[in-house]
Amino acid sequence: MPKRPSLSNQNQPKRVVFCDFDGTITAEETFVGMLKEFAPELSEQLMPEMYARRITLREGVRQLLESIPSVHYPDIIEYAKPKLIRPGLEALLDFLDAQEVPFIVVSGGVRGIVETVLSQTSTKGKSLIERMAAIYAVDLDATRDYLKVFSEFEADTELVAKVLVMARHPAEEQIAIGDSVTDLNMALHAPVVFARDRLCHYLDEHKKPYIPWNDFFDICDKLSQEWENS
Repeated sequence: MPKRPSLSNQNQPKRVVFCDFDGTITAEETFVGMLKEFAPELSEQLMPEMYARRITLREGVRQLLESIPSVHYPDIIEYAKPKLIRPGLEALLDFLDAQEVPFIVVSGGVRGIVETVLSQTSTKGKSLIERMAAIYAVDLDATRDYLKVFSEFEADTELVAKVLVMARHPAEEQIAIGDSVTDLNMALHAPVVFARDRLCHYLDEHKKPYIPWNDFFDICDKLSQEWENS
């Protein structure tokens, strides 16, 4: 399992990449799909409220997860296993490795889902999870009747406050990659943002510049061009 390093100013990297998981690394909304599968009625009620930001992610996601009986946790992990990775991730990781730039996954979803999907084997014989500098996500206790949420970085409106995670990994330049409302605070604090889907609309509202992208090949190409000229 990737470590959770705390980097000091003396050894901080020049750059670091923070990437969302659900709908960003995965080609579809895996966590959202899981909630709709295992908490359908409450999802129908709360998800539009979260997207409209009438209730916080912290409130909504906690309610949804803690409404699911723990007996379904193995089914949740099985649900995640066949989910596909968005094209180009390995190419981006290869490029970042060559540049000695850490790639950190910051997810507002469930750690078990993230690690299950990233345990897929890459072409280099290593699982994708082994290539991550760190992973931050929501932890679940499935020993009770219903799932119980735990998060080291719970704060303000988020179960995983991504800005707090960013503060743990300082760098001269921080790059954020995301796709939805869960990535908004991270994107507003990052100097360089790659946005797709709903996140573009939220950033337009905030007049925050971003780089649109479709797959990780796009990000790899753009960073390669930018860094060659820096």
